[in-house]
Amino acid sequence: MFGDIGPGELFLIFLVFMLFFGAKRLPDLAGSLGKSIREFKKGMQETQEEPQKGVEQPSTNGAARSEEKTPHAS
Repeated sequence: MFGDIGPGELFLIFLVFMLFFGAKRLPDLAGSLGKSIREFKKGMQETQEEPQKGVEQPSTNGAARSEEKTPHAS
């Protein structure tokens, strides 16, 4: 879909952004866009790591519980 955009179209899009936002605001917009993308990626990584941590914790807790039961049973 976006693979058909050539240099002429990119220049036109950049020109439209310049008209709408002005040259002074473009660096601020680019910086906030970069921060948003970083936060999104960080959130995606955290959500992918959460299920893995959830699976590991019960096995660790189960081993600790069995160790706790052993001294009380003796």
